[in-house]
Amino acid sequence: MSLDWEHRFEADFPVYMQVSRGDLVFHLSEHSGDCSPGAKTFVNTDDLEGLYREILSRGYKFSRPEITTAPWGDRVFEVVDPFSNRILFNEPTAA
Repeated sequence: MSLDWEHRFEADFPVYMQVSRGDLVFHLSEHSGDCSPGAKTFVNTDDLEGLYREILSRGYKFSRPEITTAPWGDRVFEVVDPFSNRILFNEPTAA
């Protein structure tokens, strides 16, 4: 993802930022009360394999997701951010 912008009211204050990749946009906040740590976001993709390979290529040793088949039949994998929020990437099966 690319960092689009970030804002702080003062140098040592919490950050509020936007990151994006194509049409996928996340607003991220360090401000107390803005969100609930441990939330889950569901993202559909039509290139699960390519996204999976890209994430693994980063070599982050603390997160090694695996592609699995979800109970609803789609292929999925999940990553967890430093605040325990989960992002589930889902590739819908052909209908």
